[in-house]
Amino acid sequence: MHYDLCVAWNWEYDADFIALLSAACQARRLSLLQITPANLATTWLSFASCENVCRVTFDRASETDPRFAPLIEYANTRAVYQINRQALARRASDKVAMHQALSAVLDTPATIILQPYAEQPDLSALDLTGLGTCFVVKPAHGGGGAGVITQATTLTQVLAARQEYPADQYLVQTHVVPAQLGARPGWFRVLYCAGQVYPCWWNPSSHRYAPVTPSEARDYGLASLWSIAARIADVCRLDLFSTEIALCPDARFIVVDYVNDPVDLRLQSKAAEGVPDLIVYDIAQRLAELVMQNCRAGEAG
Repeated sequence: MHYDLCVAWNWEYDADFIALLSAACQARRLSLLQITPANLATTWLSFASCENVCRVTFDRASETDPRFAPLIEYANTRAVYQINRQALARRASDKVAMHQALSAVLDTPATIILQPYAEQPDLSALDLTGLGTCFVVKPAHGGGGAGVITQATTLTQVLAARQEYPADQYLVQTHVVPAQLGARPGWFRVLYCAGQVYPCWWNPSSHRYAPVTPSEARDYGLASLWSIAARIADVCRLDLFSTEIALCPDARFIVVDYVNDPVDLRLQSKAAEGVPDLIVYDIAQRLAELVMQNCRAGEAG
């Protein structure tokens, strides 16, 4: 069978988003195959034997389950459009690579890049004075805050932290303190999907989202959130990602967390830390439109 979209997913909390994506595809008469741990083995056999083929793939599973890797290789070796192509997603997941690319075009925190502990264990002479009195220590790879120290103050903490992932590079960055905008800190999590930007207030303590309204964007001078997210999209070339941006007291917008993929798309109506429902709904619609455009392009070709 020929499927327009094959989406691989394995996180139970993705179910609501996948249901919205399925409905968006159905409304456009696009065929969708969901690949989960329950049907992975039989699905892979059907692709390997060419019983099933697909035009577009969307992988939200292989990062945490290597059993999905053959499906990604299938897409890599055929004329299949990948939402968040694997090679691009791998590059975007490298915080050192993204820092080097983005710091050339956007404001980023003052940063020192450390080589892996396994390659250079002795950094006792490291000078951190240029970062101020408080700094963030994070490995180049990984998400969900794993291995991150958000308010380190001593060289000892830095030296100890990099031993947690000894084969990885580390970034040591100045701790960014946002401006206070009314009752909220000027900290934003901005989602991007297929050309559309969704700026949200995001409290780094509570992890609660709230969409930036047009009047808030005007009153607080937040128009740059849209252009910054678009610039990041130009650099990372992903179809769907999120980023974190802080507005500082000196009126500079600083990109503090470069590219997050995959994006946690739990509905806010189901989880306090989830994304506002209307944004998740619109993302599903835009992804379905992206699939339709690529299917049409394939037919025309």
